[in-house]
Amino acid sequence: MVKLHRGFLVCLWLLGIISLSCASRYGASRQKFEVKKHLNRLNKPAVKSIQSPDGDIIDCVPISKQPAFDHPFLKDHKIQMKPNYHPEGLFDDNKVSAKPKEKETHIPQLWHRYGKCSEGTIPMRRTKEDDVLRASSVKRYGKKKHRTVPIPKSAEPDLINQNGHQHAIAYVEGDKYYGAKATLNVWEPKIQHTNEFSLSQIWLLGGSFGQDLNSIEAGWQVSPDLYGDNNTRLFTYWTSDAYQATGCYNLLCSGYWPSFLFSYLTESASMIEWGGEVVNSQSGGHHTWTQMGSGHFPEEGFSKASYFRNIQVVDGSNNLKAPKRLGTFTEKSNCYDVQTGSNDDWGHFFYYGGPGKNKNCP
Repeated sequence: MVKLHRGFLVCLWLLGIISLSCASRYGASRQKFEVKKHLNRLNKPAVKSIQSPDGDIIDCVPISKQPAFDHPFLKDHKIQMKPNYHPEGLFDDNKVSAKPKEKETHIPQLWHRYGKCSEGTIPMRRTKEDDVLRASSVKRYGKKKHRTVPIPKSAEPDLINQNGHQHAIAYVEGDKYYGAKATLNVWEPKIQHTNEFSLSQIWLLGGSFGQDLNSIEAGWQVSPDLYGDNNTRLFTYWTSDAYQATGCYNLLCSGYWPSFLFSYLTESASMIEWGGEVVNSQSGGHHTWTQMGSGHFPEEGFSKASYFRNIQVVDGSNNLKAPKRLGTFTEKSNCYDVQTGSNDDWGHFFYYGGPGKNKNCP
């Protein structure tokens, strides 16, 4: 009787091991299936593919087949190949010019060494399995983890920290803005931990700093967690709210957003921000040495510090003009700072950034 009882327990124990093993294999198989399905959604059939020297594969995808048009609000959307109009003075380089000693240089894409995409197609970096697996889940891949819009004025104290996100920005508010322009230099900031990032961008904002905030964002970033490397890359980001309206927001270098995607950005933005952002993964007021911009403080000036220059906004008459009352904001100026200025060569400008952890920023 005792032997049978022990044998019965042993059988249950072995059955439990087998069940856990099967569940583990099923979970892994399910994840692999979900990842593959997600990659099929993102990586559209290409006219041709180009291997970049940095390891990326660039797919030349027909413009009408890009993943953006999988969005339900863009179903049957008629593609607008060029803007209906440009702001007055957009291409007038004589109004605001660079310093004479600063040379404008064209920085080609690495993958252009081996070819370019033909007319009617767009270049898309192919998403790999490892890219998706780095995310916390398949559904979270490529999405922002937390609120990352800097809140310059009268914010609640618990919103200022924003889960380790820190900023050094210039901004305008209090009017209706129909676009923004700036020239910024590009760097390759050092990132201490893979779950941190560093970026520089323009924010176009509408609504309030709650759940109903609309934003369009574009710039460059270094994000090891997202891209799997420390290369600097162009990125865009936007929120979505379906709303019946016409017109669109244009990004000169890479596309547009139809205004019916938004509720608070259908006609104009209520705030524009320019500047840098990092994620600091340390807690308790401590910092990593993840850099913002070039990693130099603003007071170090030209050739060392990061900058935005020729800062302009588009008014209701479709004219580019210098912003009024350009404010600044940073959570901890001893870690990352910002300083504005104005002159005949650069118009309105600011230097920004910093090294993160230093003797004044523990």
